Amino acid sequence: MTESEASKHGRRGAFPMRAVSRIFANSAPSAAPGAANSGRSPVIDCGYYIGGVRQPGEIEYAQALAEARTREDAFVWLGLHEPALSDLSDIAAVFELDEFAVEDAAKGGQRAKLEQYGAMTFLVVRTARYIEHAEITETSEIVQTGDLMMFIGQHFVITVRHGEVGALGPVRAELERQPGLLALGPWSVVYGILDKVVDTYIQITGRLEDDIDAVESQVFARNVSSRIARIYQLKREVLEFKRAVVPAQRPLALLAEARLATTPKKIIRHFRDVHDHLVRTVEQVVSYDDLLNSILQARLAQVTVDQNNDLRKIAAWAAIAAVQTTIAGVYGMNFDYMPETRWRFGYGFALLLMFGALILMYRLFRRSGWL
Repeated sequence: MTESEASKHGRRGAFPMRAVSRIFANSAPSAAPGAANSGRSPVIDCGYYIGGVRQPGEIEYAQALAEARTREDAFVWLGLHEPALSDLSDIAAVFELDEFAVEDAAKGGQRAKLEQYGAMTFLVVRTARYIEHAEITETSEIVQTGDLMMFIGQHFVITVRHGEVGALGPVRAELERQPGLLALGPWSVVYGILDKVVDTYIQITGRLEDDIDAVESQVFARNVSSRIARIYQLKREVLEFKRAVVPAQRPLALLAEARLATTPKKIIRHFRDVHDHLVRTVEQVVSYDDLLNSILQARLAQVTVDQNNDLRKIAAWAAIAAVQTTIAGVYGMNFDYMPETRWRFGYGFALLLMFGALILMYRLFRRSGWL
């Protein structure tokens, strides 16, 4: 992100409290901080870290943020799952979040992006999961996707997840076993999450390759039984995965190239490693899409060839039947001066002629490949 873009976003987020108040002016106040209208709290976990070590006990996020701002080596990691716009009212006010980013986090369904609002950064990526299946059918769901949004500040990182895909509990547990990494601050959490997301992309890519190989072997098998609808369904699933993976290149490239002034220099090389893995994954996914196009075209060509073969067989048998009909029609005419009408062996000769014509034409069509 260029300095002009950063300054533009900084101006837009210069008065976050006023922006937040505009969003929630018409919203009913929540019963408690983070409480959803339905009574289900969107807060999954709130951790307070000092020097990369999580502090014991439960702590409310407003108190944790206030304490973190008094230290250079402390930050808060607040995890949310499917919060409504009203759920974010108190959180947005406490953390001074930008109104546009808050709206995106509440709605979900955003394209992968990286935006900076003053000292706060808003990052969106798409999560994915491979769904196990015995075989590919016309209605198989192979890849399931979700939304993951992150607010990153000097002393906090807020993760907002939509959908059942990409639970962050294992990521949090793994990062807490690496206090040296967490000591780098909120951006270490961003790295850990992105690393896990991209690793999942790589795993899904390998499983999709197995599915494509299976479909390809069916299409080019001697006894072809693969239906076009199955190939098309697999292509749709690959496209859904592609829409999740490909847009993530730009925000990760910005992080890997140190375009943000708020990103610690020590974490940049970690982002470069994740970006390299993502680039290779994108190349594979794009090649899978092209390969499925080729497989689909090959199957369509096979269907066309099969139809032409069927038409040739029908035309060959129609020609054989037409000769028999012609001979029978000629000998069925009641003319007095027809040859062989009073011949003793005329009936047998007509049958022999019809049978001989049938054998001759069958062998000719068989030799030419029509039968």
